[in-house]
Order: sequence, then C-alpha cells, then structure tokens
Amino acid sequence: MDAKQRNTAEVEALYRKHGPALLLFAVSIMRDLTTAQDAVQQVFLRLIEHGDLSRVVDQKAYLFASVRNAVLTARRVNHHNVPFDSDAIWFTTKQQDFMEETHLRRAILALPEDQREVVVLHTWGELTFSQIGELLSVSANTAASRYRYALAKLKESMFKKENSHANSGR
Repeated sequence: MDAKQRNTAEVEALYRKHGPALLLFAVSIMRDLTTAQDAVQQVFLRLIEHGDLSRVVDQKAYLFASVRNAVLTARRVNHHNVPFDSDAIWFTTKQQDFMEETHLRRAILALPEDQREVVVLHTWGELTFSQIGELLSVSANTAASRYRYALAKLKESMFKKENSHANSGR
C-alpha cells in the first residue's frame, strides 16, 4: 500500500468515526443540511487530495476546526439563512419521544450561536473544553461557561414545556 492509499484509508476511517458528529456540528451552524453536507465532504475530499495528517496533533479537533471554517466560508458566500431541515436526525435512541426530541432540537437551535457550538462540540463531538477553546479561539473556561449557560437555558426551556403540559392537563 503506497502513501496515497494509506492516507485515503486513514481519511475514510476518520470519516466513518467522526462524520455524523461533524455533520451535526455543521448543521448547527449553517441550519441547512445540504450546505452542511457539502462542507463536510469538502473537508474530507481536501484531506484525501492534499492531506497529510501525520503532523496533526489532535485529528478530531482539526476536523471540527476544518468543518467550522468550511461552513463559515459557505455561509459568507451564500449570506442568507436557509430554514433548518426539521427532519435532520439529532438524536437516535431505541425509544424515541419525537415531541421531546423536537422541542429539545428547537431549544438547542434557539441558543445563541456561541453557546450552541459549544453544546454540539462537547455533547456530540465529544471534545474537551480545552479543545473547544482552541477551536473557537477562547479560553477553556469561557467554553465551559458557555456550556453551563446553554444547559441552564435548555433546562429552563424544557421546564417551561413540562409546566405548560402539566397546567393544560388540569
């Protein structure tokens, strides 16, 4: 196996391992599934064509940074917001509560972008706050604070929904 084939195999393995989380991250920024898919595919195609990941210290963080840059570039080029595809899969469980999932997805999308990015990167991307801080050019403490603020807003949003259902049942 030559170097090009090894690189392609490594990139394919990274895509299988991190592709879904990268796509979710891209969708959370762009709110357009097609553009998000294009951005993720661009990153992996560039890696296959030109990439040598042997010098990259943290491949997962590098991939998230690359996807973020590709999405932000696409957003600047398009400079319009496309409605979010509500059928995009954020959660996969054996027993899905679609109403709760929809409410939580909407609550996540209602978060300020900086908080939403941290939630997606930490929860689905499984990045540490240090990695997130480096990716977003903020301190690890700032990333952790954004995560805490986001969780508080999500908890409040979900609690309001539970209370409205409890009150409407009376």
